[in-house]
Amino acid sequence: MVRQRKKISLDTVRELDSFPKLPETFVETSRVGGTFSILTCGLISWLIYSEVSYYLQSRFIFKFAPDTDYDAKVKINVDLTVAMPCIHVGADIMDSTGQSVSSFGSLEEEDTWFELSSDQRKYFDSMRYMNSYLREEFHAIQDLLWKSGETNMYGRLPKRKYNPITPPDACRLNGTITLNKVAGNFHITAGQALALPQGHIHMSAFMSDRDYNFTHRIHRFSFGDPSPGIIHPLEGDEKIAPDNMVLYQYFIEAVPTEVSTFMSKSYTYQYSVKDYMRVIDHHRGSHGIPGIFFKYDTSALKIMVSEEREPLDQFLVRLCATVGGIFVTAGFINSIVQYLVKLSFRVMRPQSKYSSMSTSKFHNDSTGMSAPVISLGNHEESPPSTVVPTES
Repeated sequence: MVRQRKKISLDTVRELDSFPKLPETFVETSRVGGTFSILTCGLISWLIYSEVSYYLQSRFIFKFAPDTDYDAKVKINVDLTVAMPCIHVGADIMDSTGQSVSSFGSLEEEDTWFELSSDQRKYFDSMRYMNSYLREEFHAIQDLLWKSGETNMYGRLPKRKYNPITPPDACRLNGTITLNKVAGNFHITAGQALALPQGHIHMSAFMSDRDYNFTHRIHRFSFGDPSPGIIHPLEGDEKIAPDNMVLYQYFIEAVPTEVSTFMSKSYTYQYSVKDYMRVIDHHRGSHGIPGIFFKYDTSALKIMVSEEREPLDQFLVRLCATVGGIFVTAGFINSIVQYLVKLSFRVMRPQSKYSSMSTSKFHNDSTGMSAPVISLGNHEESPPSTVVPTES
């Protein structure tokens, strides 16, 4: 036997409604409620705008992980000027494996003048100031730097309009060298470098101490490929040597960095540096070789920077919770204010000595005629007077 299924009527469904609605005739409107409604709608609109703006803004998440890419190569980008002619200067790199710069490439040497022109000086001073400001305020504007996409924020050093009549007194070293991912020492010292089977030497025996001048200016010093948002501490650095025999040392730790944005992904390095300067004086026990030494090493940890945005479902849940919470809170406050307003009006209402006239009643006399009964006052001491009209 097939059972007949009863169709659920709309009235039955209506009875299951968990959210009953009051008829409009039962809803009381007031000025206080209207004011709260306007304020609530304005607040909800502002919060919705804020939440949408926050959702559209991406954020950068920083994570740390062990660096397991041991066989990778490291690029070092160099552009600096030393206040000595190129024939008196030699640059070389030695890493912990014993390989020299001849195994990795070479840097270009260019004779130039250490004194900058007016345009070049303005450019370099502005670059130095900007780099210093970005390092100090990096945590406040780091998101803007990552999102900018600008890999060269300083531009290029302008060329001289007129060359000095004096011969060049400085040497500019620039280029990119690919190194092993191990600790090493990049140094610039007096005398041209001469490669040997077991190392290298610098031909400085024919130079006088008066020819030494390791005043230098760093235009660029970075590791890896150019990447936006990376601030290199040594760029814009300028050191004036107080003596001919001076040793400058820079201790650098390069940290591998993966940068993933919505538009691109890059693998680069950022580094921290500590510098030290010492005057070489063998008579006073200050031994060493005058020059500029960059001792670098790579970190065992890498930084992963990823651009992320809040998931859509979380945004919708938070938006609904915000709107619902404001609406319920506003309704609760409105009820309290409405109650206080009614209570204050009830207390402040003036009390009359005699109450209002009661409803007229009719009294039947002995004649059978109905006579209106007028009650004056509600005092127990004097009963209400009754006026009975006589028959004419």
